[in-house]
Amino acid sequence: MSKCEDLPFEITLEVRDTCLCLHLQRAARAVARRFDAALRPLGLTSGQFSLLMSLNRPEPASIGSVSALLAMDRTTLTANLKPLERRGLVAVRIDDVDKRTRRLTLTANGRALLSVAVPVWRQTHAEIDGLLPGSNTERLRADLRALS
Repeated sequence: MSKCEDLPFEITLEVRDTCLCLHLQRAARAVARRFDAALRPLGLTSGQFSLLMSLNRPEPASIGSVSALLAMDRTTLTANLKPLERRGLVAVRIDDVDKRTRRLTLTANGRALLSVAVPVWRQTHAEIDGLLPGSNTERLRADLRALS
C-alpha cells in the first residue's frame, strides 16, 4: 500500500472534476431530494413513487420484473414493498401457476394515491427541467438510459 503523499492532490481534483460516477450520484441525490420534498405531503418518497408507478400496469407484476425495471435486487425490493403493503397501497399474492412467484398489484388506495401524486411529479419534473436551460433533456434521458 502506498503512502498518502504518493498520490498527488491533483488526482483528487481530477476525480472531483471528471468522475461520472461521482457526478451522477450527486445529481441523483439532489433530484431525489427535490422529489422527496414534493411528495412528502402525500406520505411518499421518490423511491416509493417509482415503485408504485412500476406497478401501474394491466397485469400483476412479478417481483423479478419490477426489480429488473427499478435496477433493484429482490431483497431490497421486498423490504421496500412492506411499508406500502402495510399502508394498503400494494397487494402481494402468490402466482396461480407458479407458487414460487409473487405477484404485485396496486390496490384501489394505491391507484388513488398515484392519481394525486402524478400532478405533483409533473410539476416537480417541470421545475427540474427548468434548471437545465439550453440543455437537451431528452438527450440526457437517452444517455442515462444507455448507461443503465
